[in-house]
Amino acid sequence: MELSIQLPKNFKEQTVRELLEQEWLVPRKVRHFLRTRKNVVVNGEPALFHFSVRSGDTITLQFEPEDYPIPTILLGNKANIDVLFEDEHLIILNKPIGMKTHPNQPDENDTLLNHLAAYLVPKNQIPYVVHRLDKETSGAILFAKNPFVLPILGRLLESKQIYRRYQAVVSGHLKESLTIRKKIGRDRHDRRKRVVDERHGDMAITHVDIASYVKKTNQTTVYCVLETGRTHQIRVHLASIGHPIVGDPLYHPKPNGRLMLHAYELHLFHPFTGEAIVAVAEPSLW
Repeated sequence: MELSIQLPKNFKEQTVRELLEQEWLVPRKVRHFLRTRKNVVVNGEPALFHFSVRSGDTITLQFEPEDYPIPTILLGNKANIDVLFEDEHLIILNKPIGMKTHPNQPDENDTLLNHLAAYLVPKNQIPYVVHRLDKETSGAILFAKNPFVLPILGRLLESKQIYRRYQAVVSGHLKESLTIRKKIGRDRHDRRKRVVDERHGDMAITHVDIASYVKKTNQTTVYCVLETGRTHQIRVHLASIGHPIVGDPLYHPKPNGRLMLHAYELHLFHPFTGEAIVAVAEPSLW
């Protein structure tokens, strides 16, 4: 695998070693082989690790197969792929409802990851999961297209530099916007579920804005922004304030129809170019 990256305009001058270790999060073992094999090239010339690089420089990295072992992913059907954004390093898809993000068993081949693997075969690329959406949730989801960018995207997600906005329809009249701060943990009685657990749970923060209320159905349309990324976070938080998401098979006492939760927007700055990427999965709930 060979990657060439031009450093962006706002790049702060630093050494090759600092770039690989601190900015691009290349594992120590891989950095060692890049150095000993002389597989780092700057502007067409082999570079030592103490060399400085600056804005506009082109960095070319040559990886060997053993640097990043290739995972085995069964191929699905590329016709199930709806691309919102794609470049050499990452891809954002519009996930359909009722489809798992990734397999839980090695013989599964009908998840979004399987279908994306089939889509990427002609490009000689492999998909890697950055985050997930519940099977019942539709909308924008991000994947890495190589193992090099995966930890960088993971850091962006962890440091809250990837903005995610969801649409939801909840039961009842939610009268004002609010921020829900409640810890979430596992349900000891049902392994599929999560519960508010202020003693043993992990802190979760969800910002909720009101969009509209329909008196006839007694339902409120809301937008939710995650500040943390706990399993079932939006679903648990909204249910905990007495406004479960319509159609939620786990947290609504009378689920009916599809889960009315949709990942509407995903924003991030490209980790290599600095480009602002805004992916919008067109509204599917109303």
